[in-house]
Amino acid sequence: MQQALTDLWFGFGVALQPSHLMWSVFGVLLGNLIGVLPGMGALTAISMLLPLTYVIPPIPAILMLAGIFYGSMYGGAIGAILLNLPSHPPHAVTCIDGYPMTQQGRGGAALGITMMSSFFAASVGILIMIFMSPLLQTVAFKFGPTEISAIMLLGLLAGATMSRGSPLKGVAMTIFGLFVGTIGTDVISGVARYSFDIPELTDGIDLAALCLGLFGIADFLVTVNRKVIRLSDAKVRMRDMRPTRAEMKQAFLPMLRGTAVGCLFGAMPGTGPTITTFIAYALERKISKTPERFGKGAIEGVAAPEASAHSKTQVDFIPTMSLGIPGDAVMALLLGALIIKGIQPGPQMISEHPDIFWGLIASFWIGNVLLIILNVPMIGIWVKLLRVPYRLLFPSALFFIAIGVYSTKNSLFDVTEVAAFGVAGAVFLALDFPVAPVVLGFVLGPLLEENFRRAMLLSRGDLTVFVTRPISAWIIGACTLLIAAQIYAYGRRVRVSRAVPVEELVTG
Repeated sequence: MQQALTDLWFGFGVALQPSHLMWSVFGVLLGNLIGVLPGMGALTAISMLLPLTYVIPPIPAILMLAGIFYGSMYGGAIGAILLNLPSHPPHAVTCIDGYPMTQQGRGGAALGITMMSSFFAASVGILIMIFMSPLLQTVAFKFGPTEISAIMLLGLLAGATMSRGSPLKGVAMTIFGLFVGTIGTDVISGVARYSFDIPELTDGIDLAALCLGLFGIADFLVTVNRKVIRLSDAKVRMRDMRPTRAEMKQAFLPMLRGTAVGCLFGAMPGTGPTITTFIAYALERKISKTPERFGKGAIEGVAAPEASAHSKTQVDFIPTMSLGIPGDAVMALLLGALIIKGIQPGPQMISEHPDIFWGLIASFWIGNVLLIILNVPMIGIWVKLLRVPYRLLFPSALFFIAIGVYSTKNSLFDVTEVAAFGVAGAVFLALDFPVAPVVLGFVLGPLLEENFRRAMLLSRGDLTVFVTRPISAWIIGACTLLIAAQIYAYGRRVRVSRAVPVEELVTG
């Protein structure tokens, strides 16, 4: 424990350096702004600013991207509560009771509870990260190419099968990402693969181009004709954000339970924050003595999902940083940003890059304090931003996307890549294929291939090395259980779908 506190003190020294603090404040402010704007989200914001990380040092780059992530989480709650418009999927649950509270004139109290829940849950998530890190350091040196390739496989399976929609579609998108990741020069043999004699493709597909196309262009192409923004008449003042004593008492236990749900699922790779918010909301409704209040402005329906989302956001960094397994698409982007900087996330990151790891943890607390400082006096500005028409956001975002991707290499070919992935992403979204697993496959695929080939070289081609080594055997076992669970769930859905018509016939 003493060592963890010493390391945390070192992290605060890194995070409070003027240049690092400046980028952290910039990330939190921008994340909050992006979260509030209708139709925008953390994925779009991080994708648009990913090119900026090419020209700034690793530590401020990661602090900025992380600030955008958790800043947008709170900003998204403002739109969900005041406008019934969730710009980020986890906030869809917040709309259920948050918007009815706004209609009842208690929108400010809902925002106040959201702020308290987010700070409390984030603090608990940070504490878990601090005290779990020594355990991770002890097992770091037991990880070789065999264990790393096994854990990459687990991450790919978890991300693919637990994504939104059909698990089979998630696997298909992950395989597509794996294929895109193989384009370029082979790191071991030096042979160009799938370059089609195009010189620009020998360096591989740029991560920024892929993300900007899939999450920026594609989303805009799909939603530009559907997005109808209702102007908000909600007026929130600073004094309105203070919940009553009764509301705080009602929200306290749901806040604790939501935090526990978020922390539990945060440590599981491949589970996004959307799942946790739905589970936290369902739990509160289940144990409530008055479940009929939910959906009509119950404060518990705001506190529990928001607490679970924010604790999940913080704890999500544990598998991402310590194992190299991103929990969702945003974490995959952060993982890609680290790889761009030549930093390999994994069990040895804490010992090899303590300044990044502990600086990031310290910046979480600084960022959450900044969120409270920013949001209380600036709530009036955020409310006015909700009136920005989508038709103005659309061309502005496209302009910044084109400028951002061109500036990385001064190449028009990268802009063409963005356009191509944008069209492909729009087709995938129209066919209800999730695009997040593509990034997962793109980032983890090359790492899996490289470590798998190293493991085969060390074992002289013996595949049994994955089950004879204890750690990799456990991970392969987890992969098997995950596949078995998905097959069982699919079989159960088929049985239920076949049984329903028979039951309807009998009752009819």
